[in-house]
Amino acid sequence: MGIFTKDIKTMDDLLIHGLQDIYYAEQQITKALPKMIDKATNRDLVTGLKNHLEETNKQIERLQKVFEKLGREPSGAQCPAIDGIIREADETAGEIEDKAVLDAAIVANAQAVEHYEICRYGTLIAWAEELGHDEIVRFLTTNLNEEKAANTKLNTVALRKGVNAKASSSSAA
Repeated sequence: MGIFTKDIKTMDDLLIHGLQDIYYAEQQITKALPKMIDKATNRDLVTGLKNHLEETNKQIERLQKVFEKLGREPSGAQCPAIDGIIREADETAGEIEDKAVLDAAIVANAQAVEHYEICRYGTLIAWAEELGHDEIVRFLTTNLNEEKAANTKLNTVALRKGVNAKASSSSAA
């Protein structure tokens, strides 16, 4: 079901579709993160990705509670956007031999994922509030705050922990 299908007739339908989208996305991210962890060499990056994998599993649990509160079975709807972001991350990582440069690419790819999630959660919160689904806003807001924090941590790893600096001095142009 695409975002503009005839299956979406009401704002509630749109909310459910958005929840199915992020539910699918979070599940795909739990499959992609271990690959990123295996390829990363920077200790702070590896630790951050491992921590976010644990958070992502908790986010999926919260989304299951959201579906439950709405009287729905948790289900995902294929999300070409997250599939594309993950596919691009895999392709980029496969092309980089220099480990320092690879770490910088992993940070950038992880941030692309975070930015997608931040966008989705922000929209879902706005829709849930508009529709009076206050009982799910807290779960979605917790997930949004974790995504924002993960993005901030990735910035720190890239800028203050030296991933970008090491990558830029690693290979001679």
